[in-house]
Order: sequence, then C-alpha cells, then structure tokens
Amino acid sequence: MRVVQLNSRSPEQTQLLGKHLGELAQVGDIFLLIGHLGSGKTCLTQGIAWGLGIEEYAFSPSFVIVREHYGRLPLYHIDFYRLDRIEEIMDLGLDEYLYGDGVCVIEWADKGIALLPRENLTIRLSYISDTERSIRLQPRGKRYSELLKALSLSLGAEKI
Repeated sequence: MRVVQLNSRSPEQTQLLGKHLGELAQVGDIFLLIGHLGSGKTCLTQGIAWGLGIEEYAFSPSFVIVREHYGRLPLYHIDFYRLDRIEEIMDLGLDEYLYGDGVCVIEWADKGIALLPRENLTIRLSYISDTERSIRLQPRGKRYSELLKALSLSLGAEKI
C-alpha cells in the first residue's frame, strides 16, 4: 500500500486518528512519529493509548525518555527529543521495548532512525495552519500495509 495523507483540523481529530490506530494495533507494532514541536505527536499518541484501552492520559515522556502504559496491550511511549547523539539512543537498550509484548510509539524518531526496525509505520506530522495538521502515514512492511488498509476501512464512515 502506498502512503496515506490526511489532514486534521484539531487536536481531537488527531486523537481520533490515534484511537483508530490503537484499536487496530497488535503486539510488536512500531509507530515512528516525526514532526516539529507542537505538530501533534503527543496528541496522536494519546489517541493510540485510548484505542488500546488505556485510561490514563499519555503525557510526553521528554524528561524520562520512556513511559509505560497498560491496557489491552502495553504501550511503550518513547521520546528522543532530549537526545542529541545516536550513541545516547544506542545506550538506552530499547530492544526490550521494540521486540517486546507491546506497542512502541516513538516521538522524534528521526533522531534514531538508523537504529530502529525497518518495518514500521512512519507517521510525519506537519503544520498547515495554527489548527490544521498534515499527517502522512507511510507503511514499511507487509504488516503496516495491512494496518493502513484496515485503518482506511475504519475511517470510511469517520473521515478525519
């Protein structure tokens, strides 16, 4: 499947997209979020958490690097924002999360892209205006192509 391009006109719409992704998520899924500060990465993650049945609010883990949340599946919310060198990311020992029993969402993933699994769903968020965002979902691997097909079907009635 090719890239899916959507527009979100509010944080709530971005969260709704995330909720759909969370509902479709399976063990081992890896979502790489890329975008400038304030582009909606954490809003999308909050929605993914809700879709996984996580009731707590998912805050950005910028200061602690990794937050674990528990619902239908564990959510490993990872944030590379404060890391400046690839060696810092290598030293985190993320294999336990990346190849574990949950779903990984990595904000600022572009900082460590060389170290991350090639098969993933890469999601680029960018500004269109103060309230509108462009969200580009690029599947890398069969699992993520299938995920985007299922997402397209689930969004059929509720276009974001």
